Amino acid sequence: MIDLLKRWRWAIAIAAVLLLGLLYAFWPASTPVDTGQVTRGAMSVGVTDDGVTRAEEYYVVSAPVTGYLDRIELESGDRVERGALITRMRGRPSTPLDRRSEQELRGALAAAQAASEAASSTLEQSRRDLDRAEQLSERGFLARADLEALQTRVATGEAALAQAQAEVVRIRSQLSQPGANAGDVPVPVRAPTSGSVMSVINESEGVIAEGTPLMTIGDPSQIEVVVDLLSREAVRVSPGDRVEISQWGGPDPLIGVVDRIEPYGKLKISALGIEEQRVNVIIAFAEDSRDEAARLGHGYQLDATVVLWRSEDALRVPIGALFRGGDGGWHVFVDDSGRARERAITLDHINDEHAEVIGGLEEGEVVVLNPGSALEDGARIASREET
Repeated sequence: MIDLLKRWRWAIAIAAVLLLGLLYAFWPASTPVDTGQVTRGAMSVGVTDDGVTRAEEYYVVSAPVTGYLDRIELESGDRVERGALITRMRGRPSTPLDRRSEQELRGALAAAQAASEAASSTLEQSRRDLDRAEQLSERGFLARADLEALQTRVATGEAALAQAQAEVVRIRSQLSQPGANAGDVPVPVRAPTSGSVMSVINESEGVIAEGTPLMTIGDPSQIEVVVDLLSREAVRVSPGDRVEISQWGGPDPLIGVVDRIEPYGKLKISALGIEEQRVNVIIAFAEDSRDEAARLGHGYQLDATVVLWRSEDALRVPIGALFRGGDGGWHVFVDDSGRARERAITLDHINDEHAEVIGGLEEGEVVVLNPGSALEDGARIASREET
């Protein structure tokens, strides 16, 4: 037997090597997976949207009259007091007439003067006729109806004369040229409140219409945030809710509180062309964030998250581990000593990072993140971090 083994020892060794190679080739390999852990910690759920800052109180100063605006020397950031002079305006002089229009007006004036003279002559004759008729009526030689007709003719003549004279005055006013001091009476434009100049809308001198915005005045240190939420999200928000403000330019989020929710919605077209009903939610900065918020001004963009629910000790699982099982419920794969075990779980709150577990998992258990469709219950797995 020993001689036989010695004779075939090399053949047996080669056969053993081949057998081990076949076993290694067909041995089921572990699937590399990403893993996460079920932990306890702070978790919150909220509504996030972009918003802008605005001064709590600001005023738009507009032109009080139509006329010539003097150049505004104030600049953004300048301090003004209530009643301070901002600029002056003057009435705009009349536009000179061209030669053709002047000739037409002079012709119309001559016609109006002739009509006035004719109306005056007709009225004088009517009055003389009325005087004679009144004398005849007193003696009983004239019917009362004829007297009333003459009285009516006099009244009509007076109205015609007044109309003709008014037309003469109107045309003469159009022909008259403005005097040397026309339009020079200044109209002061003053600050309606104390504050800082937030923006100068119309700086250069020139002719502007009444009501044209000139500048805005407010207090940039007293600002609030306006976030327009979808109406179906705004109904979940209540005054007093905590707000976390990010993407404002600083390293740490600012804290705010929902001050009020405007009671009406407005139609807004999204970038995709979808009609949306939006509601403005007004947010006030918390006291401990006002110093940092003072670095912001009117019209600054930021992101705001209204916190609807928060827990400091929630049992959390990464949302990347979740998938829908055959029963339609939430499932995860748990790492059970190198084997993937599918397990149904019960969830409550879900945000962008975690889901709150209320049944099916324990703190410290390891779950598979982003499991592929080929992963099955009981399959061998190996964490990529370990490999």
